[in-house]
Amino acid sequence: MLDYTDMPIEHIVVDGSNIATEGRSLPSLKQLEDAVAELRRDHPNAEITVIVDATFAHRIDPSELPRFEQAVLRGEYVHPPAGAIGRGDAFLLRVAEKVDGTVLSNDSFQEFHGEHPWLFERGRLLGGTPVPGVGWIFSLRQPVRGPRSRDAVRETAQAKKRVTKAIAVATKEVVEPAGQSPAARSSAGRSKSRKSGGEPELDTPAEASRDGATSTPMAVNDPLAFISFIAEHPLGEQVEGEVEGYTSHGAVVRVGEMRCYIPLANLGDPAPRSAREVLKRHERGNFVLTALDPQRRGAELALPGIAYVSGHPREETVAAEVRLSQPPRKRADALVPQVVEPAKKASAVQRPAKRAATAKAPSVKAPAAKVAAPKVAAKKARR
Repeated sequence: MLDYTDMPIEHIVVDGSNIATEGRSLPSLKQLEDAVAELRRDHPNAEITVIVDATFAHRIDPSELPRFEQAVLRGEYVHPPAGAIGRGDAFLLRVAEKVDGTVLSNDSFQEFHGEHPWLFERGRLLGGTPVPGVGWIFSLRQPVRGPRSRDAVRETAQAKKRVTKAIAVATKEVVEPAGQSPAARSSAGRSKSRKSGGEPELDTPAEASRDGATSTPMAVNDPLAFISFIAEHPLGEQVEGEVEGYTSHGAVVRVGEMRCYIPLANLGDPAPRSAREVLKRHERGNFVLTALDPQRRGAELALPGIAYVSGHPREETVAAEVRLSQPPRKRADALVPQVVEPAKKASAVQRPAKRAATAKAPSVKAPAAKVAAPKVAAKKARR
């Protein structure tokens, strides 16, 4: 049987928070240091990266804090970006995947089995146990499957199907203009004729949808931009984007030609009251692609360390995409009642005046009736 020490391991990513808490309720820096020292003796030629969560410094014994801070300055420990809550498993696994390394942890990472199936490959996961009087013993292990693992795998598979279908639909819209409906071809003709008058040549995605040019009801991005984006950026990848603007429940981030959305829940834990508290307009930064919305050709982002790659856009994201995909004329129509309302009020003021004039008319005729009454009395007297 092949022992793990006989395997050519080039890079080991240590789940520091997990190893430091093994058999304990609170993490111990001394325990983590002993484990890493033993690991270096077993694999002297391997590069070792130790990752601890964002709260590690606050949970170790205060007497160990100065030593830990000095080690961080020397680059011996790495932690997720500021704002990350918990152990930062997503960050750790992304690092291990990028360096094609082996993970030392007693965790099974069930919620990431769909996103990181390589965890089940032989030699990709090690476990460690401190044995009294002996030291640390490491051995190869397989992740434990459970309900969360099955849910994660199913969600990832469904997300891949949605992406595949979205690519097919968007590709058809780009390369098969002959398949447009008569209304769509008519709309295209109107668009070309408007070009000669200085109007834009193409309709917005939502206008094209209204005329039947596309099967996507309300799209944030055009098909070509969406296809290029999802072809270049898989779920969970970090992308660079620029903050374009704000909404009541998040912000719009442009990644190349693609307009993406980042809801408040993906900006912090707890979520901030406004995206302005975290992001600045026209600021460039790194974001994680957490979900795709093929129906509206949209994408959801999150800050590194906060991200949970679900594949499903949040309700806030869908609502924002629906609003962003509305054509300009509909947005203008939504403001019409606010402009017409004062006119209605003015007409309402004039109507009582007309009624008042009508009411005064009988008062003018009344005296004439009273004057005619004495003439009738005089005729009766003469009879």
